[in-house]
Amino acid sequence: MINKWSFYTSLTLIIAFLSSGFKPSDIDSNQWFLTNETDGTHYLFPSQKQTDYSNLNVPYTGKFFIGYKEAIAFKESQGKYKKVNTLGYMGKYQFGKETLKTIGIHDSNHFLNNPRIQEKAFVALIAKNKSELKDIIQKYEGQVVAGVLVTESGILAAAHLGGVGSVKKFFKYDGKRYFKDAYGTSIRSYMREFGGYETSGIVADSKASVKL
Repeated sequence: MINKWSFYTSLTLIIAFLSSGFKPSDIDSNQWFLTNETDGTHYLFPSQKQTDYSNLNVPYTGKFFIGYKEAIAFKESQGKYKKVNTLGYMGKYQFGKETLKTIGIHDSNHFLNNPRIQEKAFVALIAKNKSELKDIIQKYEGQVVAGVLVTESGILAAAHLGGVGSVKKFFKYDGKRYFKDAYGTSIRSYMREFGGYETSGIVADSKASVKL
């Protein structure tokens, strides 16, 4: 009888000891490692529906400046650095020789064969045009002209296509005159197509140039 009582007592103590090892203890934890289930951050994505991600383009550039650059480049040359059109406009962003000179580039062959310089040239021209069009941007941004919601990025894209002078004339005539390039593309279409992009990070600079 005593042996049986001893057996059950020992068994109870063993079970109690083992069970204590699985109970949570009050230990310090790194706050960043814990998950708060009440604040909506217990999953990684903004949505838990897989269908919400099936049509995303990767890499995603959206309305950021990099998306702006690539969208214009695709329109101009399909993004080809070595592209030269029938009118002699060159590179990924289709620069003319005279325009290149205004931002300090005089060797067009070197420009055509140097992607890094082409990217710098685009930013420099945007900065230069932004300086020359700052009054237009301040006056018309947010308004609807000729059926187009005017934005800074749209104005700068239009200037890239047709030059600052054409953009100023467009607004002078309230968009009632259509200014087009030799291939029939209007600055109005550029203003619409490339509106709403992030260009506020580009600082207006009348003396912008490319440092070779």
